[in-house]
Amino acid sequence: MAAISILGAGGWGIAIAVLLNNNGHDVTLWSALERETDMLRNDRENKVSLPGIRISENIKIESDLENAVKDKDILVMAVASSYTRQTAARLKGIVKKGQIIVNVAKGVEESTLYTLTEVIKDELPETNVAVLSGPSHAEEVGRGLPTTCVTGAEDRKTAEYIQNIFMSDCFRVYISSDVLGIELGGSLKNVIALAAGIADGLGYGDNTKAALITRGIYEITNLGVKMGGKFETFCGLTGIGDLIVTCASMHSRNRRAGILLGKGYSMEEAMKEVNMVVEGVYSAKAALALSKKYGVEMPIIQKVNEILFDGLDAKTAVNELMLRDRTIESPAVLWD
Repeated sequence: MAAISILGAGGWGIAIAVLLNNNGHDVTLWSALERETDMLRNDRENKVSLPGIRISENIKIESDLENAVKDKDILVMAVASSYTRQTAARLKGIVKKGQIIVNVAKGVEESTLYTLTEVIKDELPETNVAVLSGPSHAEEVGRGLPTTCVTGAEDRKTAEYIQNIFMSDCFRVYISSDVLGIELGGSLKNVIALAAGIADGLGYGDNTKAALITRGIYEITNLGVKMGGKFETFCGLTGIGDLIVTCASMHSRNRRAGILLGKGYSMEEAMKEVNMVVEGVYSAKAALALSKKYGVEMPIIQKVNEILFDGLDAKTAVNELMLRDRTIESPAVLWD
């Protein structure tokens, strides 16, 4: 049995807490919001972020960060990406050297273009930071539906330890050394999911969705490999796997926000309607900045940014994508 603290009590944090409690571990769930911890203690449920999923009495609810992280084998960073640096900074001086921190949030920091494990490592350089990602909606993990993910760490021993902690008959975990590729796949797919939702909101069909998923993973892979990620990672769970589920499922807040954008809502109106953090909105500018930094053409990412921040009409954006200059599908497949 391991002592584990989940930092962040939104839907994903709660789903992980339920999973790890069911695996027999000693689990603490921390929130920075007093009203949230009060609700969790009283109702044993987050009726906003993950309604219908009961939080066992065995899971301790904590509002004091120092108490939450003391003497823990693993800390799971499950706060929204925009709060990752702030939360990591609060851990300075209260986490032990070599502390294993597993990041499960998905995003790229706009100001630095760091992935979230890089953000945590920047604030806490003496910790052992890993990542867990894949096609894993909280609504299904919390109910114990079969799910597969991948964990990445700097050394195999840490990856195998995390694998053993999380693995169950309903949550299969693979291991990988490609921390960067895992994080890029998990964060950039949210921007493509906005595009998929926009197409749904415009009333387009399955063909359009398939095209966006296929060309979306092409864009993500080109950038990821240029940055040092492994091609195979983007063919796997945190690449094409996570992209498919996020583009296709109504559990996806990114897809739901995109649908509203396609129906004519502004970015602010869409985010208010979804009423949860839409990570793709926060990652969109960073994704575009990375494409420019590394010289990788990403037309879907470009158009999503123009819709979100420049007021481009969604239907016009699709037309502009369709009417781009004629080209080959892949430079790796040419005539002799």
